[in-house]
Amino acid sequence: MDDTYKTIKETSKAIFTEQKSKFISYAIPINRVDEVKPILEKYRKEYYDSRHVCWAYMLGADRKEFRANDDGEPSGTAGKPILGQINSNELTNILVLVVRYFGGIKLGTSGLITAYKAAAAEAIGQAEIVERTVDCDISFRFEYPFMNDVMKIVKDMDATILKQEYNTDCTMDLRIRKADFETLQNRLKKVESLSFPD
Repeated sequence: MDDTYKTIKETSKAIFTEQKSKFISYAIPINRVDEVKPILEKYRKEYYDSRHVCWAYMLGADRKEFRANDDGEPSGTAGKPILGQINSNELTNILVLVVRYFGGIKLGTSGLITAYKAAAAEAIGQAEIVERTVDCDISFRFEYPFMNDVMKIVKDMDATILKQEYNTDCTMDLRIRKADFETLQNRLKKVESLSFPD
């Protein structure tokens, strides 16, 4: 079962020049689509005098949520080549944006595609690529006397405790790698008094 994905650790930046046009590219880690707009607004403000801020993003471990935008460049010459670089590096949870300052020489369709592709590749090349696991969360409650049984499972399965409350009834929220989720659930079901919320 494939429960890992590749993304970048932190924002990286690169500068690429082609025929006097300057391309400033950024690769930025993101987790949700609603993060995209504020990031774009920030860079548009920073590079307010630039011609274009073209971008593409990819989200989710299955890499099915993505978008590309040419921001006024001829259709398919900017966003698509940027997305192509995200794809060829098999990355997700990433936004790549490329700011262009026009240098007075028209690059033509193929020139633009090559330049945006190179600018995106440079930013990704500067980034540290990391592998992450797809995780699942699980919540349950149990009676205090069974604490040791529960803690042994948590330790054995290397699950992360997100939240825990100890009263007469104890509650716990755990996070575990997707591949191990079913095993964890089955082991917890065997603990006396333990129940999962509906």
